[in-house]
Amino acid sequence: MVAPDPCSRLLLDNANTPSAVVAEDFDGHTPMMQQYLRIKAEHPDILLLYRMGDFYELFYADAERAAALLDLTLTRRGQSAGRPIVMAGVPAQALDTYLARLVRLGESVAICEQVGDVASAKGPLQRRVERIVTPGTRVDDGLLDERADSALLAVAPATSRRTPRIGLAWLVLSNGALRLAECAPDELDAWLERIQPAEVLWPQDQPFPLDLHGVPLAARAPWQFDAAAGHAKLCAQLGVAKLDAFDAGELARAHAAAAALLSYAEQTQGRGLSHVVDLQVERGADSVLLDAGARRNLELFATLRGEAAPTLLSLLDSCRSAAGTRLLRQWLSAPPRRQELARARQAALAALLRGELAELREQLRGLADIERIAARVALRQARPRELAALRDTLRRTPALVEACAGFDDALLHRLQAALALPPDAVQRLERTLADPPALNLRDGGVIAGGFDNELDELRAIGADCSSFLLEIEARERARTGIANLRVLYNKVHGFAIEVTHGQADKVPTDYRRRQTLKNAERYITPELKAFEDRALSAQERALARERALYAELLDALQVHVAPWLRAARALAELDVLAALAERAQTWNWVCPELSAAPGIEIRGGRHPVVQAQVDRFVPNDCVLLPQSRTQIVTGPNMGGKSTYMRQTALIVLLASIGSFVPAAAARIGPIDAIHTRIGAADDVAGGRSTFMVEMTEAAAILRSATPHSLVLMDEIGRGTSTLDGLALAAAVAAHLHERCRAYTLFATHYFELTEFPAHHADALNVHVGAAESGDSVIFLHEVQPGPANRSYGVQVARLAGVPGAVIRDAQRRLDALQRAQDAQRAQLDLFGSGSGDDTVAEPTPGAALLQRLAAVDCDTLSARDALDLLYALQREAGDALRG
Repeated sequence: MVAPDPCSRLLLDNANTPSAVVAEDFDGHTPMMQQYLRIKAEHPDILLLYRMGDFYELFYADAERAAALLDLTLTRRGQSAGRPIVMAGVPAQALDTYLARLVRLGESVAICEQVGDVASAKGPLQRRVERIVTPGTRVDDGLLDERADSALLAVAPATSRRTPRIGLAWLVLSNGALRLAECAPDELDAWLERIQPAEVLWPQDQPFPLDLHGVPLAARAPWQFDAAAGHAKLCAQLGVAKLDAFDAGELARAHAAAAALLSYAEQTQGRGLSHVVDLQVERGADSVLLDAGARRNLELFATLRGEAAPTLLSLLDSCRSAAGTRLLRQWLSAPPRRQELARARQAALAALLRGELAELREQLRGLADIERIAARVALRQARPRELAALRDTLRRTPALVEACAGFDDALLHRLQAALALPPDAVQRLERTLADPPALNLRDGGVIAGGFDNELDELRAIGADCSSFLLEIEARERARTGIANLRVLYNKVHGFAIEVTHGQADKVPTDYRRRQTLKNAERYITPELKAFEDRALSAQERALARERALYAELLDALQVHVAPWLRAARALAELDVLAALAERAQTWNWVCPELSAAPGIEIRGGRHPVVQAQVDRFVPNDCVLLPQSRTQIVTGPNMGGKSTYMRQTALIVLLASIGSFVPAAAARIGPIDAIHTRIGAADDVAGGRSTFMVEMTEAAAILRSATPHSLVLMDEIGRGTSTLDGLALAAAVAAHLHERCRAYTLFATHYFELTEFPAHHADALNVHVGAAESGDSVIFLHEVQPGPANRSYGVQVARLAGVPGAVIRDAQRRLDALQRAQDAQRAQLDLFGSGSGDDTVAEPTPGAALLQRLAAVDCDTLSARDALDLLYALQREAGDALRG
């Protein structure tokens, strides 16, 4: 067993407190381990990667943990304070690869760099933590998904019992987007689903109220969630005295969350967040609510099997840039309720379709991710090749400005204005950067020749090195008579004159042995040593000069970060609009009418994703108006009920984001939410059955649906007994229709529910058509008025390959049950009020006996079983007569 991590005994408190205090005397440890333990004491809860030459090392418990996560070799090297030093390491050049793996596993990592001068160092080289990488604070391209944002979310718990409000503040560090919101405790789940955080900050003195489903939770000290401190930090960050201009002045709990958020982000980056220059407040009423069930069942971003395609996003995403894809995902996650915004986007799509759309999309191809590069410039983490890509993209923006000018649309002209950047930043990048620059700053070759005289002189010394060595080699061959004498250089031993052992007797006395090889000796002369000192010093000084010039370049670019971010967002929006226009053109979509009048009217609607997967799609109408707001949808399995319901929701969603829609025509009124209860799945980890999951989701919908909500209910009540399920389905349908008054598509196999419209005004029956052909069934996929007359379950089972004997047995049983049902005189009164207590009439005793008798398979009964059954039926009949 490895000894316990000595760091665990060094702390009186952790880094969540105002200062981490070291409690143990380090005298027993080696100087290097003293340095390591002091740094580790400041970061006790996360992994510390400690730079040592060409490796990043981990020690003690960190080494054990990293070795298990990354499959590293765990070693022991020497001792410190009488204990073996347990360690594991990763090559410095492969750091990003290992960091990405750790972050994907939910780990946070502190990167400790060598910052001292090797030549002048006495004792351990000076080191410090330059940055901390956590799941929510990633900014490097190698650690991020290029097509999805990584948000850091801070949640401040409610403090008032009378009007409890939870504060939310979240930041996408890779683009500087800062958001605030407040919500009621029962709305937190919906906000988490909408934000999709990569990491959550929460006070450490209380448990988080919800299951985060694997999202890392960073527990912070409660004092960090201070509303007054948050208000002050926000004002300082945005450079204002008050937050009223951002409509954020009264959000005390959101301010508390922002205090923890900004402190954590600054701590991880080791500097201020100069690219965070704007703030948006989001409110639930601003966007169409899409709960977790709707996102899952509508397959917006992942299929029900968890795959990335085919989904609505994968169908719509013909964006030319990763930033466009990220923005499209945001639009789909939070469709705006303001129809004015959607109408402006519709007008832009129409203008694009009238103009040179293909030419514009071609100009959008191959652009750098300005948004993320600008953020890394602000954080002083941009790499040379990223700045070169930024330079090349900025060169192309004038052509995009000119292209936008060719479209007659106000929104496109606003984007054009944001893309009109001054040329000075491009000129500075062109003067300073080599073309192309080296991959890494440490290799040199990043700064362009002619930019700096001092650097050019130092490089000239290195350039003259080859000719000087050839001159020395020729001179020494002539002087010594050694024809195979060579002058060479390597990084370990520097410059040397190499002479084979057979010529060693000719070596002059001024040669000094530097290295012995198997077949040769290597020497140094005073002249060569002097040149070596001058050349190596010039190389080191050139690299140091390049580092200084590169730092100056990053400093000079800071003033351009804000306009670059505005231009990047304009480029992303232009890319999304162009992609939606192309999709509308390719799939023959139409511009829907966005109306202030309530209702949903879709003519010839199509499911966009399904249509793209099949050769022929049958379009259908869907009309949900205040006078026809509930549809009871019946028909066979595989007939198209779920497709019909889902396509209605997707058309409403597409219209809400301002897209054209897959229909012959559509009119969409105000919509505040899309709720779905489709499919069946249990929650084994949570200890919930399929039926419990179904009822939990239904309960959430019944509590939150309004007259402006679209609700899809599919097969509610099927996870329990027939009578229980039927009663629940009827009650849920009645509540949605009478209390919520939502636009409801209610699919069911309970044919008793087809009586619902007879008892409820503004409801109607529709069914998906099917036709029998012999023993088979042909699905027409047409939604027709009225209820279905059959379910065709046996025929579907035959199509699924159920053995013929089972099919024949099922058909016999079905026929018997249908005869018993036809013979039953008393009809269940699901929708009558009875005596006013909303009870459901029980079936008559005679009907129950008939149903039991009809279900008996006489061919399989033994004589004894038949006699027992007859006695049982006689007793039940007697009890019924006496009752």
